[in-house]
Amino acid sequence: MGCCRSSLRAVTHPHPEKPPGTGAGAAPMARRPSFSASAHRAAPPPPAAAAAASSSEAGFAEFSLAELRAATGGFAPENIVSESGDKAPNFVYRGRLQQGQGQGPRRAIAVKKFGKMAWPDPKQFAEEARGVGRLRHRRLANLIGYCCDGDERLLVAEFMPNDTLAKHVFHWENQTIEWAMRLRVAYHIAEALDYCSNEGRPLYHDLNAYRVLFDENGDPRLSCFGLMKNSRDGKSYSTNLAYTPPEYLRTGRVTPESVIFSFGTVLLDLLSGKRIPPSHALDMMRGNNIQMLMDSHLEGNYSTEEATALVDLASQCLQYEARDRPNTKKLVNILEPLQTKLEVPSYEMLGIPKHEEEVPPPPAPQPPQHPLSPMAEACSRMDLTAIQQILVSTHYRDDEGSNELSFQEWTQQMRDMLDARKRGDLAFRDKDFKTAIECYTQFVDVGTMVSPTVYARRSLCHLMCDQPDAALRDAMQAQCVYPEWPTAFYMQAVALSKLDMQSDAKDMLSEASQLEEKKQKNSR
Repeated sequence: MGCCRSSLRAVTHPHPEKPPGTGAGAAPMARRPSFSASAHRAAPPPPAAAAAASSSEAGFAEFSLAELRAATGGFAPENIVSESGDKAPNFVYRGRLQQGQGQGPRRAIAVKKFGKMAWPDPKQFAEEARGVGRLRHRRLANLIGYCCDGDERLLVAEFMPNDTLAKHVFHWENQTIEWAMRLRVAYHIAEALDYCSNEGRPLYHDLNAYRVLFDENGDPRLSCFGLMKNSRDGKSYSTNLAYTPPEYLRTGRVTPESVIFSFGTVLLDLLSGKRIPPSHALDMMRGNNIQMLMDSHLEGNYSTEEATALVDLASQCLQYEARDRPNTKKLVNILEPLQTKLEVPSYEMLGIPKHEEEVPPPPAPQPPQHPLSPMAEACSRMDLTAIQQILVSTHYRDDEGSNELSFQEWTQQMRDMLDARKRGDLAFRDKDFKTAIECYTQFVDVGTMVSPTVYARRSLCHLMCDQPDAALRDAMQAQCVYPEWPTAFYMQAVALSKLDMQSDAKDMLSEASQLEEKKQKNSR
């Protein structure tokens, strides 16, 4: 998840529980924003820093038309990679951003150019783009910028060099997608939809096989362009009406359940290798004609049990009544156990060469060259076990002064809340991290006390459970409660490194080390 032009210090992964002032046009907080359910207890950011950060977001920037014209060779016809829409076509161009001197190779991008006046209000377009630009996930082809210049409206995203699912399923030349890869595509796209839904962006417009892209490693990603309409008042679907959700035909509006229906059509594509109208596919399913539904090019190389599970899920998604369809969380829960060949890279299963520009992952971030504290040493090594032992040994000594509670709050709520925290601490000590997450969440949800240590501990629990996004949110929460706490910055550094955002992780680790050194000097 690379960034472009602006540092992550402006806006990072938002938290579903957004406090006031975190909407699409809100100014980010200083240093790095911290979204907290108890934000009213946090120290406000320095005004100067907040003003400096207000125009940038995580890996997201406003580009000039000249920059994008240069990147796409003047929007040359040979750089068009897709075209959609009839009356007002939208073109997507490939391009390369010109980097500053000494900043490495130029970055590949995809630029979507809307028709003239598709979005008459530039402010509305910019707010929509910023909202989508806040999303960051390894299953998305992330949005990295936009352009409003006169009547021009453009979106800029990460470029995916290995074509679309439609190309690999319908128009393949060398080999069709094997069964395990089809299951991987379904699971990854379900993960992307679930992430978007959890982050307050549940509406995806016109989900189809052309919206699923393959990155340099052959991993499937969901195009971010579908998170915005083709225009402010334009249609949300450009595909054949036979594939659109029934409620959209009635009302012309997209709902979260409409997205599930469209996901069901993508499952049909994966199962059959061809475009089958949902009504026809449902008739085949009711007749238990699964063999007729399956892609003959698979030549029977698939698990009947897995195929039946995928057919059943497609049937659930394609139900006529929106309320009968599963939610995104259920999609993920059903598809996750079906994953096989986890050790085989996607590019091998797709039969494509490994991306020639791929380089080994950079080493873990290194702090400044001065004596390291135990926490800095553990974080620089990405040693989660050592971090856990340090957090256990420091207990709650850094929480002093974080809470001012009334006598009533102490007598009425403290016992249950502190009991939840105690159970969480015992589970944390015993390395039962899932239980610790549950108990710490009970403590946090009450909201009477705000503990940066609880957020730091829950952040580590999420890391231990391979949930770096959630870990980063908790570390940011800890910073919000205690803005100058080195541990909060250390935990953010580890989470960012786990998210493969090495440059930002290195910066954060350096800042944590500086804060710790400053704190030690002040205590002498």
